[in-house]
Amino acid sequence: MKNKLKFTSLILIVALIVSLIALPVETHAKTIKEFQFEVDKYTKELEAKKAKIATNDAEIAQIKERIKQIENKIAAAEEEIKALQKEIDDSNKEIEKKNEESKKIMEYYQISNGNNVYLEYAFGATTITDMIYRISVVEQLADYNDKIMKELKELIAKNEQKQKELAEKKKELRKMQDDLESEKERINADSKSIRETMPSLEEQIKSAKANVNYYKSLGCGQNEDIQACQYRIQQSSGGGSSIPSTNGFYRPIEYGSITQWYSGYGGHLGVDMISSNRSIAIYPIASGQVFKIQYDNCNSNNCRYGCNGRAKVVKIRHNVGGRYIYSTYAHLSNYGNIREGQIVTPFTVIGYMGNTGCSTGAHLHMEVTTCDWNSGGGCTWATYQRSTVNPSRYVNLPSRWNNR
Repeated sequence: MKNKLKFTSLILIVALIVSLIALPVETHAKTIKEFQFEVDKYTKELEAKKAKIATNDAEIAQIKERIKQIENKIAAAEEEIKALQKEIDDSNKEIEKKNEESKKIMEYYQISNGNNVYLEYAFGATTITDMIYRISVVEQLADYNDKIMKELKELIAKNEQKQKELAEKKKELRKMQDDLESEKERINADSKSIRETMPSLEEQIKSAKANVNYYKSLGCGQNEDIQACQYRIQQSSGGGSSIPSTNGFYRPIEYGSITQWYSGYGGHLGVDMISSNRSIAIYPIASGQVFKIQYDNCNSNNCRYGCNGRAKVVKIRHNVGGRYIYSTYAHLSNYGNIREGQIVTPFTVIGYMGNTGCSTGAHLHMEVTTCDWNSGGGCTWATYQRSTVNPSRYVNLPSRWNNR
């Protein structure tokens, strides 16, 4: 009997764990009043960011001019370094030449054996005139060797000085290059971090306000959970606005593989996948309603990666256990034959894989969230990013697959 009770308890625990895993991630129940407060606060922050961008833009022209000046100085310094290096190379050749010349004279003189050779040469004269001539030659050779040695020392000293100048020039060049990078960071830092959001600040403000107005228009109470209110009204209205419950999840493409996994808020908010067919059809991961067909705000001025035009995006709203979740499909080459508000199944073509937006190659970026920043999605853009969940929570995504 005891064993039977233990076994029953174990089954109940397992069933509870499975049910918890199957449920979507719950977001904090939010009333219209709370959402209005959040939107007002968020709008003020966005307006402040817009003002900051305007200030930054006013400074950009000056910073660009300084960057140009530094780049010109760097170019001039590089030319000076080249010229100085050539002088050093030429001096080294001259030093080597004079060094060889001096060696030959030293060998001729046989300095290591004393002055006997000079004397033998001088006193080997047959006449006084010849002797004077020979002594003169010896003196001239000695003077010439002294001159060569003096020039050699001067060349070496000059070369050493040029080497120091070269080192200083290189040091100066490195500093200018550091200054250049610093100026470039200044020109990009604030505006880049602000602008690199998707959507634009204007779109965020507009959508946040539209979200509040949408829930007010539904007739939701000030203290009623907006998502519960929305679900109740939409499901009770029937017709096209009633979203069928999901009946299983499918992969969005027939065959493919994962190139980047979900890493959560602050990282990669979705899953990237590719296929050998670069224009393969894209399907919803479950039954639902086309929530939004849109372009993201990515362009060459506000994205850090290579951009190929604004990304085509489709968003689907799903009914999972009486709560809404949203799946997003980005970088599409084209949309399917769909419209906003349309009920779709896992076998409705919503688009085709592509390379639009900030993308380095044809792929599908898919996100799953518990709310959306667009009107009727129930959250601001900031909350939307935190609302993402790992798509693998719903969809079985191995590293590679050959069927849905």
